[in-house]
Amino acid sequence: MSGIKLKWLYLFVLSLIWGSSFILIKKSLLGLTPYELGALRIIITGLFLFAMGFKTIKTIRKPDWKWLIISGLFGSFIPAFFFAIAETEIDSAVVSILNSLVPLNTILLGFAVFKIASTKRQILGVIVGFVGTAILILKGAHLNPNQNYLYAVFVILSTLMYAANVNIIKKYLHHVKPLTIATGNFVALVVPAFIILLFTDFFSVATFENPEFKMAMVYVTVLSFFGTAMAKILFNKLVHMSTPVFASSVTFVMPIVALMWGLLDGETFSMLQGIASIIILLGVYLSHKKPPKYS
Repeated sequence: MSGIKLKWLYLFVLSLIWGSSFILIKKSLLGLTPYELGALRIIITGLFLFAMGFKTIKTIRKPDWKWLIISGLFGSFIPAFFFAIAETEIDSAVVSILNSLVPLNTILLGFAVFKIASTKRQILGVIVGFVGTAILILKGAHLNPNQNYLYAVFVILSTLMYAANVNIIKKYLHHVKPLTIATGNFVALVVPAFIILLFTDFFSVATFENPEFKMAMVYVTVLSFFGTAMAKILFNKLVHMSTPVFASSVTFVMPIVALMWGLLDGETFSMLQGIASIIILLGVYLSHKKPPKYS
């Protein structure tokens, strides 16, 4: 398969996986608190990645550890808690829509901080995609007037962290294999996640007696394996073979998947949201370009 086709295949698979993550978070929160969910997601993902890539840890160079830790914090640790907190007040599909700010922030941070150039077509693609996202947000707010959109701040902050992470991987970790990056990320994350879990009520009798607890653990395990462990490896590969903006444009397609899950879960999907989804796909197409030169 050619490199171009492979990029789009990765983008499609990641969209399915991450687009499904929001409904899994929503279901996990029925039996877990946001802090329990965030900590468990990191711990379970870490166990999966250690099993797959512990042999690659010894290949990591000492100077790379700084960027691996920062990448792990921005790309996994903090957002795992922030998204869980956000979904206690905002519908899962709306959260996925807000997550579409990642490509815009990737361009802004890439230019301002990492000195990564973007073409006019790439910027146009982000703007078109952002217009589609804005329509989805406005329609979602109309359909869900009782949601507390102040919690959107947690999602917006996460998009800034994701944008920083994708630029860090492309700029400073492009020579490190995707599985090694993912495994290295979680070496530094599992211990603090476990400490946070100790300060919750996770180990109390009341938690285990919660009728929703068992299914919540199933959901968070599926979320950790597919939505974090496998997705992190695939995403790192996508960043390596494409541009930061193209890789982050997966967040433009994710809301379509999330909205479909929401529809199956009893949420409303309007014709206008369908049109917005088409606009988003157009933005993803326009954002694709040849790899830029780095200074």
